[in-house]
Amino acid sequence: MMMRELRVLLFIGFLAFVSCCYMKGVDGAILEGTLRNITLINRRGPYLGIVVPNSFEMSPLLQSPSFVPHHKFPYLEFSGRRFRIGKVDQEKVVIVMTGLSMLNAGIATELLLSLFKVKGVVHFGIAGNANSQLQIGDVTIPQFWAHTGLWYWQRYGEGPSDELALESNGDYTRKIGFLNFSNYDQNLAGNSNSSNLLNSVWYQPEEVFPVQGIPEVRQRAFWVPVDNHYFQLSRKLENMTLQGCVNSTCLPRAPKVTRVANGVSANVFVDNAAYRQFLNTRFNASPIDMESAAVALVCLQQQTPFIAIRALSDLAGGGSSISNEADIFGSLAAQNAVDVVVRFISLLFSSN
Repeated sequence: MMMRELRVLLFIGFLAFVSCCYMKGVDGAILEGTLRNITLINRRGPYLGIVVPNSFEMSPLLQSPSFVPHHKFPYLEFSGRRFRIGKVDQEKVVIVMTGLSMLNAGIATELLLSLFKVKGVVHFGIAGNANSQLQIGDVTIPQFWAHTGLWYWQRYGEGPSDELALESNGDYTRKIGFLNFSNYDQNLAGNSNSSNLLNSVWYQPEEVFPVQGIPEVRQRAFWVPVDNHYFQLSRKLENMTLQGCVNSTCLPRAPKVTRVANGVSANVFVDNAAYRQFLNTRFNASPIDMESAAVALVCLQQQTPFIAIRALSDLAGGGSSISNEADIFGSLAAQNAVDVVVRFISLLFSSN
């Protein structure tokens, strides 16, 4: 905690310096009033950071009786983001909506951790489902997250035994695995001699630069674990009762909370059964989304405890009469995610 407080103070000092420049007419700096409010808000910390992708996922939390905005600082706007200050049950929180995609999620999380005194991060929302054993409405809590959108696209004519360009320098690797497009040529399936001009893509780890590491000395991360204490605490959520109907349309069984091995993220909306099955087979993935791994990677770099809770809104790519009904069950999934998050925050506050 001492290190985090030091980082916050250093960042506030930097902002104060920039503010002085602004008062002298330098463009792009931060208003003095904003700096003053950030300082006042942090005096009331530390906070639990809550990161959510979109407004329809955030609205059920803001409308919940469990959320009470701060009477003096209900929100602070900075750099295109609105940081909502308040409490969920008895836990002090800062809530930020990221917007769609890995980039937006990473930026919003970095701002959250840089501006405010945050002791941990809870990320939640809805997700596509890659696990046919689960159903719409289920709420998943993965132990690990990976970004599956960082690729090395191999040239046509080369194969798994051929070294990648710059692999010997440590820039790229074949250790994680690859997707070969010829395996999905419908008319040539099972033909070992088939080929595809798209050849293969090799999945790559992210480069990370932890705050307590050596500057500009990269580390590698593909699978990012959630906080162990948070994950163990989430076991107590598995007996929750969740909503299973939208008006008169009900799911085949009552949704459940389930802890799973892995979730994956990329800047791709997966509505393809073949790729869904690949992600599940190759990476043992259950939820598929576009933000969680970005939040995980920023928290890894900032060495901040983190967990992601994702409710399933559809079976990616379809598969049955009720498997791809995101339009119908998206609101139910969003509400189930919020219900689980509120309960988790209550358990977390009680455990402190």
